[in-house]
Amino acid sequence: MQDKILDFLEGKNGYISGEEMSSHLKISRQALWKHIQDLKDAGYNIEAVPHLGYRLEAVPDRLFAFEVSRGLDSRVLGKKIFYFDSLGSSIDTAMDLGVKGAPSGTLVLTEAQTKGRGRLGRTWFSPKYKGLYFSLILRPDMLPAQASVLTLLSAVSICEAIKTVTGLEAQIKWPNDILLHNRKLCGILTQVVAETDRIDFVIISAGINVNNDKKSLISTATSLKEHKKEETSRVSLLQEILRRLEANYLTLEKKGSRPVLDKWRQQSITLGRRVKVYCQNKHTEGEAVDIDTDGALLVRKDSGFVEKVLAGDVVHCR
Repeated sequence: MQDKILDFLEGKNGYISGEEMSSHLKISRQALWKHIQDLKDAGYNIEAVPHLGYRLEAVPDRLFAFEVSRGLDSRVLGKKIFYFDSLGSSIDTAMDLGVKGAPSGTLVLTEAQTKGRGRLGRTWFSPKYKGLYFSLILRPDMLPAQASVLTLLSAVSICEAIKTVTGLEAQIKWPNDILLHNRKLCGILTQVVAETDRIDFVIISAGINVNNDKKSLISTATSLKEHKKEETSRVSLLQEILRRLEANYLTLEKKGSRPVLDKWRQQSITLGRRVKVYCQNKHTEGEAVDIDTDGALLVRKDSGFVEKVLAGDVVHCR
């Protein structure tokens, strides 16, 4: 009902009488008043004037499920949303939902994470009401070995959404980092639950620094606010990410990985550079020349031999 009240308030100019609203929404005046109070408690600035009615003055930048759903024209992604004011990690909640059979496209959103994490168990700083922290459940019809392409697809989609909403040109560092001016803006983590020959489900998680202040970030990180010099609507950005993810995901299903990989190559900051890739107790050094169809990085060593690197930490040498 709260989303219907907001739609009605936003669709009208000036004040709207309680009688008109309750009649339109087919609820009592008392029920309307309670819903209005709940919206005010959630941060919506709704002015109420006797004999005039209600007027929506301002909307908080919160990731409420009904805010994300309003205006979201995706077919599958985000049709079921679980919203939390705070979580240990959105990944853990999404994993639990996936095991219990949550449908493909289920989205877990949180305003803050107390135990946010990235690759190799690293910590992801997740301050409240500043960034986007979400996990998305997908149930793709693909082999487990192909699942790494979904990480590349997610990076491409997030870069496209950032460009559309802010005009900023983000770039992708293999395998899962998104950078702005060589500083980390976003990390992506993909977890696969699979049997030998089939995927049960995949969780794509992302942490994006949106409205973080420069002083709250470490020296190697950045935020959209630092470059835009103004705040970005997290709801609008998330909606665009979901649209781009769905469009690229449908392309992957229909045409295979090539279109997604071509987009990734165009946005990559890693290809064409000399790199060192560290994985466990070894490292590979050479020129990053390409990625193959399963998303592995191809590194041409000084000997001329091209090594296929499936995972690791990349250092750009020059």
